[in-house]
Amino acid sequence: MEYVIGRMKLIQARIPEAEYDLLRREAKRSGKSLQDVIREALRARLLDDTVQPADPLFDAFPLFRSKDGRKARVSERHDEVLYGAPR
Repeated sequence: MEYVIGRMKLIQARIPEAEYDLLRREAKRSGKSLQDVIREALRARLLDDTVQPADPLFDAFPLFRSKDGRKARVSERHDEVLYGAPR
């Protein structure tokens, strides 16, 4: 699942005071805003946090050398290096 920050929606929710206190304490402890703590909790609960082991990114290293051993410009062509030339 992809997560892309785009437009934001405003939501309102009533929560028990004890849960609000937990959120507020975590925000203070981490130095983050209450909104950031809530967003992180939602992401942790709702977004899939797994990798696909078959992804070439996890296969062979080093991926950053050209055929003649010189450093390749992978930062400019990372998709091509990892997944092949565009079709």
